[in-house]
Amino acid sequence: MICPPTVPTCRRPGPNPGSVHRDQFDFRCLERRIGGQRRERMSRARTVLWLSPTLRSVLSLYRARFMEGQPQGPPNAAAMENGTEPNREERPPGFQETTITEGAAKIVFPSANEVFYNPVQEFNRDLTCAVITEFARIQLAAKGIQIKVPGEKDVQKVVVDLSEPKEDKAEPKEGANLALEDQPRTAAVGEICEEGLRVLEGLAASGLRSIRFAREVPGLRSVVANDASARAVALMRRNVQLNEVAHLVQPSQADARMLMYQHQKASERFDVIDLDPYGSPASFLDAAVQAVSEGGLLCVTCTDMAVLAGNSGETCYSKYGAMALKSRACHEMALRTVLHSLDLRANCYQRFVVPLLSISADFYVRVFVRVFTGQAKVKASARLKFSAACGPPVAPECEHCGQRHQLGGPMWAEPLHDLEFVGRVLEAVSANPGRFHTAERIRGVLSVITEELPDVPLYYTLDQLSSTIHCNTPSLLQLRSALLHAGFRVSLSHACKNAVKTDAPSSALWDIMRCWEKEYPVKRERLSESSPAFRILRVEPRLQANFTIRDDANPSSRQRGLKRFQANPEANWGPRPRARPGGKAAGETVEERRRLLQNKRKEPVEDLAERAAWLKTFPCKRFKEGTCQQGDQCCYSHSPPSPKATAEATPTDCPEAPSQNPTEPGAATGPGIE
Repeated sequence: MICPPTVPTCRRPGPNPGSVHRDQFDFRCLERRIGGQRRERMSRARTVLWLSPTLRSVLSLYRARFMEGQPQGPPNAAAMENGTEPNREERPPGFQETTITEGAAKIVFPSANEVFYNPVQEFNRDLTCAVITEFARIQLAAKGIQIKVPGEKDVQKVVVDLSEPKEDKAEPKEGANLALEDQPRTAAVGEICEEGLRVLEGLAASGLRSIRFAREVPGLRSVVANDASARAVALMRRNVQLNEVAHLVQPSQADARMLMYQHQKASERFDVIDLDPYGSPASFLDAAVQAVSEGGLLCVTCTDMAVLAGNSGETCYSKYGAMALKSRACHEMALRTVLHSLDLRANCYQRFVVPLLSISADFYVRVFVRVFTGQAKVKASARLKFSAACGPPVAPECEHCGQRHQLGGPMWAEPLHDLEFVGRVLEAVSANPGRFHTAERIRGVLSVITEELPDVPLYYTLDQLSSTIHCNTPSLLQLRSALLHAGFRVSLSHACKNAVKTDAPSSALWDIMRCWEKEYPVKRERLSESSPAFRILRVEPRLQANFTIRDDANPSSRQRGLKRFQANPEANWGPRPRARPGGKAAGETVEERRRLLQNKRKEPVEDLAERAAWLKTFPCKRFKEGTCQQGDQCCYSHSPPSPKATAEATPTDCPEAPSQNPTEPGAATGPGIE
């Protein structure tokens, strides 16, 4: 039933004068009829109230009266920018904050694990700043704008026309003005470039990455730092003010997908989009390929390496549209799977991707691609860029080991990098090593990338080859030399320390390993006749391998001793726990869980009664799922734990462990969001 506007009558003041509660008013429905008036009371539970503008104004008037005498501060302009007020919750006793400095940015974030920050990903952020800087240099050079990077030498050349008379130079003032106009325009760090790049960081958290862009990357027009968490956005505003980049960085609270969908129009697209979520970015990719400008840069991080590395092929297929194989080359296959997924989503909108740089590092993969529009290129994607989905033209069993083939993919089959662009980034970082804290590692990784064979997908590993036939492992130089002596090309891979990329067929590679086994024989009597080792070694090699060390077998990056692969930066490094509102510090939570769950599955020293009582302290995950059928006979607890116990004692395999979905509004995001 629809009722006309009602007039609230205050019955009693509420406990908080600044708030209006529904139970503080007696709502009366007024109904006029021809020939007279009748007033009736209606039950609140059965009344549907439609608040008209008149009623809203009355409510506002009552709120204003209640607020009389209360101190009120000026409105927060930054908060009104997105239509939301900052979180004004009082901080609990013992609330602590941590201040960190990374690059040119200084960031404050709570010590509790409420907003995510992972120092291990400093390499990721440094590399991103370097890539966007070179991208800005290329994009703005076409507009006649030069960028100025702190620490770089000024390479601008002054051209003087010696044929012009000296007296002509000093005579007209118009000539002097013309000379000034001929000088190229420049874009410096921290300044707004009207023709510069529009950058979006979809999952910004503390805003560290966006603030670093504003303070380290020249040629920017604006940076939108977005996050769905209100706590993260409030912290972001503090950090933006702290670093004095409010003129460039615009905090935004929204679902990253909806924000990108709202910028599909060509004139509103972003030149650079950075996505660094906690886990998989699959839910953001469709919106991202539509919101990036023509020829724009899309930067994507994937930290769900367990899925991309083949531990769950079905999950990989549901997220990325490809089946991952659990193999030694899983890290490069992860890169090619992500590129395939990006291109597949872009093809839906007659767009395609061109990889600039694809990195597998630590516990994640990171890809930098440009997005273009072109129907002809989109149609060629199925034939040129992806491996065949129907499987390779081989027999059901491997001709070498006799085992059944495993079908994976489809995946990206074209080069992973633009070597010219990689060379530009490498040259810039090498010329200005003091710009980034991880410059040494960036130089090493990019140097290995420039040495990789661009047209050879995936790789072999030394331990994989030797363990298959149960023999000693040859050195890297010996295997590379044998391949070079045989007339094949060979290179390293940045994705794996002991990897070998080569255009040699598998038959030639196994011939080389058979020759190696003859020098270091395997005890054949210990091999089963059905084992891969027995079937491979029973065939005589047709290629006679030469293991003499060649000078060109040692790559340049290895000779120079560059830092090509990551050493463990700290104890217990890795993806780290997901951020959660009101949570404990990340390190404290990890240590508590490790201490609680240590030796959980092992037989304790105590008797069975003590063991049963000890196991009853752990909640039963099947009971929470509603699938435990043992009732009171279950060795785990079926009683609902207290909120404090749940936060401190829930095992990691419990499905009810406190967590948030980063793809939903209000959820804190992960390693991408700092």
